[in-house]
Amino acid sequence: MAAKEVLANIKNTLEDCVGHRIRLKANRGRKKVYEKTGILEQTYPHIFVIKLDEHHSVVRRVSFSYTDVLTETVELTVYRGGQEQRIEAVKA
Repeated sequence: MAAKEVLANIKNTLEDCVGHRIRLKANRGRKKVYEKTGILEQTYPHIFVIKLDEHHSVVRRVSFSYTDVLTETVELTVYRGGQEQRIEAVKA
């Protein structure tokens, strides 16, 4: 049950950050690290979507699960009012 509460806490934290600029650092395995910035576009029951800042004509979006934040496969930093806030799993 504690894991569900932690995931719900991550989801609630991200819901408050929808529309804000976010820095994403994802571990893709085999020493591959993916670092991008974008806007947290939407949260869903099991995933969240980030619209990436890229200078291409095609809009690119990536999605991750809340479990990725819990397992630290994805590190998120939100920029709000000139301050940075790292999104982390607070383990009960």
